[in-house]
Amino acid sequence: MARIALVALLALLGGRQCRGFAPMLSRSARGSRLAATAEDFAARAKAAMEEDDQASAAASKASASRGMDVPAGETFPLGLVVGNENIKTALLLAAVNADLGGVIISGRRGTAKSVMARGLHRLLPPIEVIKGSAYNIDPEGALGIDTFLKDSLDKEGKDLSDLETEIVPAPFVQVPLNVMEDRLLGSVDVEESVKQGKTVFQPGLLARAHRGILYLDDINLLDSELSNILMGVISDGFVNVEREGVSVRYPCKPILVATYNPEENEVRDHILDRIAISLSVDSVPLTLEQRLEAVDGVLGFGGGKINPPAPSEEAPEGAPERLTWEEVMDQEDQLKTRIVFAREDLKETPISDAQLQYICEEATRSGCQGQRAELFAVQIARASAALEGRQIEADDLRLAVRLAILPRSSFMENPEMDPDVQMPPPPPPPPPPSQDLDEPETEQEEQDVEEKEEQEQEQPEEAPQLPQEFMFDMEGTPIDPELLQFAQKQKSGKSGGRGLIFSQERGRYIKPMLPRGKVKRLAVDATMRAAAPFQSGRRARSVGTKDEKRKVFIENSDVRVKRMARKAGSLIIFMVDASGSMALNRMNAAKGACMSLLEEAYQSRDKVCLIPFQGEQAEV
Repeated sequence: MARIALVALLALLGGRQCRGFAPMLSRSARGSRLAATAEDFAARAKAAMEEDDQASAAASKASASRGMDVPAGETFPLGLVVGNENIKTALLLAAVNADLGGVIISGRRGTAKSVMARGLHRLLPPIEVIKGSAYNIDPEGALGIDTFLKDSLDKEGKDLSDLETEIVPAPFVQVPLNVMEDRLLGSVDVEESVKQGKTVFQPGLLARAHRGILYLDDINLLDSELSNILMGVISDGFVNVEREGVSVRYPCKPILVATYNPEENEVRDHILDRIAISLSVDSVPLTLEQRLEAVDGVLGFGGGKINPPAPSEEAPEGAPERLTWEEVMDQEDQLKTRIVFAREDLKETPISDAQLQYICEEATRSGCQGQRAELFAVQIARASAALEGRQIEADDLRLAVRLAILPRSSFMENPEMDPDVQMPPPPPPPPPPSQDLDEPETEQEEQDVEEKEEQEQEQPEEAPQLPQEFMFDMEGTPIDPELLQFAQKQKSGKSGGRGLIFSQERGRYIKPMLPRGKVKRLAVDATMRAAAPFQSGRRARSVGTKDEKRKVFIENSDVRVKRMARKAGSLIIFMVDASGSMALNRMNAAKGACMSLLEEAYQSRDKVCLIPFQGEQAEV
């Protein structure tokens, strides 16, 4: 801009000199003056342009050192996340070895849990799939093939090697909390079924996530039935769909990255046991320097558009130096290359008998239930060694014990246990209020006490309180353990959740079902899917009838209703005999039992009722 302004000013002033002094000077004098003026302005313009170039170079240098020119639509890289080194290492191990199942990250709000999940997706290399496959089938068939591809190969007499392949980016699929089973596993495609006149299956989210990342935020709030389905798929590696006349089986081997906030709700134990690694972000708080680096990195991400530095501004002493976008991309390319080679080296990374014995001994000393701890520890050790490009060493075994065995420990307390696998300690209880029972020492305190006594004497007399012997005390009352276990017997089920009440009136829509009696809530989606394959035949039969102009033909056999489910609580009723001399003891015991049950009544939706009776009367 300065260069353009100077050139324009030069032309303007030059023109004015020629027109203003022409009548006053001779032709030779006018020529010499014009030549001198032009040379002067040319020198000044050249100096201004050089100064402008130097200022632009300084500004670009400052911007490059304190910001980065990021293309639009780019997600935050995993390498720029400050701290949480063990979590980032666990994510890389899961990217190398799919047998780990995934990683669960716990942490409070705003601790970069989802940022790290999406940052891992940037590091996954592209995958080679069968061209046109909706299930991301591997051309080598290492993880299996879907039912439709298998039938097609058998019909045409071909092999997987005969099919055309293509390179696609690794998928990233996020599961919403309100997802239904049909959308998760797959269901009948209504539109295509109506067009083709036959049942057409539409793959679900799990089919898209095969060989990619399956991201599940707030896994602690997910419906228990859906979480059980997910855990079964992660363990088996296949999805089986048997519904609405469809029988489909397809592979599903994603990297599960689940996050949750422990302040909202806890994750069930059987989910934590199914996933290899579970770490906490809150266990190691960031220092002041790390917080400064984190905030500076976020502000610099995106070309330094937020508060860009002035050309003459210098970074304060101790401020972290920002990387350029080219340097970040180079680091990510190196990690991508390491992951690709590590996946190949994993096939040739065995574990010796002595190393396996060490892992089993550590699991035995820790009191781990089952064998998942040892199996996951072996896979972690192999992935760690493959990522470093070597055979399994002692560091890999220690990492495996720290990530897979110690969190599943029943009784062993290791003082050197990594803080990332430990939950943060609870906050200390507030100090009890100080009670000063000493007599007042100063005259002012004595006057205050006298004024208080005068005010109490002026107040009207209160109603007489009940004697101490008529007060029901719940402390120290022995309670039958079977009584408390009765309220929690629904928690001991195989799924780890409480009971459910199924109805057609209220609750959460979980699946469609055939109607039994009067239809109360119609499942439109399932009804359309059931009727879709028969539309062409019904349309042909309706020619010449009054229903010829109908667009959709629904019959009674197609009708489906919604099956609703809601959580069920226990109703516990205490019947207390209030007659006789032992009534007070019985009321004490009943009150103690009620208060013990009410501690968890709100979360478990339990109801407790106390009914004392005497003679022919009872009171609720």
